[in-house]
Amino acid sequence: MANSNEQPTAFILYGATGDLAKRMVLPAFYELFTRGLLPRRWKLVGNSRRSLSHEDFRRRVYDSLTEFAETPEPKAWEEFSASVMFAGGSFREDDPGSMLDVLAEVRSDLGEEVTIVHYLAIPPQAFAPTTKAIKAHDLAKNAKAVYEKPYGTSLQSFYELDELVHTVFDEEQVYRIDHFLGKEATQNLHLARFANRVLANTWNHENIAQVQIDVPESLDIADRAEFYDQTGAALDMLVTHLFQVAAEVAMEPPADLSAQSVLDARETVIAAFRPLNPDEVVLGQFRSYRQTPGIPPDSTTDTYVAARLWIDTDRWLDVPFVLRTGKKLAADAQRVSLIYKQAEGPVRTGKNANVLTFDLKGSGAIEFEMTVKKPGPDPVPADSCTSLMLANVAEGAMAPYTSLLHDVLIGDRSLFTTSAGLEAAFRAFEPLLSDQRPDIVFYDDYSWGPPEADKLTGDIGWHLHG
Repeated sequence: MANSNEQPTAFILYGATGDLAKRMVLPAFYELFTRGLLPRRWKLVGNSRRSLSHEDFRRRVYDSLTEFAETPEPKAWEEFSASVMFAGGSFREDDPGSMLDVLAEVRSDLGEEVTIVHYLAIPPQAFAPTTKAIKAHDLAKNAKAVYEKPYGTSLQSFYELDELVHTVFDEEQVYRIDHFLGKEATQNLHLARFANRVLANTWNHENIAQVQIDVPESLDIADRAEFYDQTGAALDMLVTHLFQVAAEVAMEPPADLSAQSVLDARETVIAAFRPLNPDEVVLGQFRSYRQTPGIPPDSTTDTYVAARLWIDTDRWLDVPFVLRTGKKLAADAQRVSLIYKQAEGPVRTGKNANVLTFDLKGSGAIEFEMTVKKPGPDPVPADSCTSLMLANVAEGAMAPYTSLLHDVLIGDRSLFTTSAGLEAAFRAFEPLLSDQRPDIVFYDDYSWGPPEADKLTGDIGWHLHG
């Protein structure tokens, strides 16, 4: 379905030659183009510290699409690339580089009333100076601003950044992106629960012993070493993606499924997150991390985090949410597992015999492990697992970044985080920024991480690898 938005729009992609842009943002932008979901008249303006010609940047975009999406069809590429431009050099308060000259060309083509979408695909330490430059060069009027995570690196830096941003933009102009919320499978966590009584009636502490949110990655950090060493796994993933997924699981049923109601329900439960106990957190670093080019030989940055989170609502009384993610681990997965308590009655089963798992990768899947009768003459229990693959309802699904970029275009902020929600998340995360922060422990490359994290799951153990 074509986008009815006729408002001419210029997208400024800061960090356009970086890893995030080439892997995620540029393929998403091109997908919007091929689906006919961009405004009828648009321009994409890349920006970075490099000095590139328009044509040089177009070649980079083409290479990114070929590597991380698919090679563009010649006719489509010709039409798309004609609207791709580059504004090189620094973009600072005292030096806009070539940005203002390029935007003059854009306005000459699209008109003075063009809407500008500022997309900050840059390291978090560059958010503030770039935001100040946007203000200094009067580029905030009739604009939107998309900020990547982490939006701040501590509660204090969050306050400082948010105060600065609100001197430049109104809250309605700001989109703080978390691409896990753009996943169709993540949104299934609340929709499938609210729509199906068999799930809704058991989604509580009376039935569930533990919730595990497990996002191991086999990738290393070679292409983003500078960013990663200033951030680490806990800031890059825990306070952002994993907290948001936990909120999707833990939210109370909203009055309806309108955008505002779901947003309010998700952020209300984040406010009930108990501050992390450093004794229930394990930070790790894969052994070869310090040999990565660009990483200091004495770096203490965490490439792994596992944490036990408690949610102070009646529904989740005494139910631990155990969160885990890291780099260079033994597998790639994105799984939410609700581990049920033993059923009352005469049949005793294994500790993980009754588990409901939401697989968030790709099109997604819902898996249910349960105990059934083993075929034969005797009533012997046996474990069984069945999977509901969601590919059969995934036709037409968009990639998470594509979906979220489209939401920016149409002004839908339901899958973006607010100031209040992020403040609550940083309050829960703050103990890891204190002098109580655990020391890192080392783990072997492509292992399951530090064995010290096994204690966080208690007698249940990690469901993903047992």
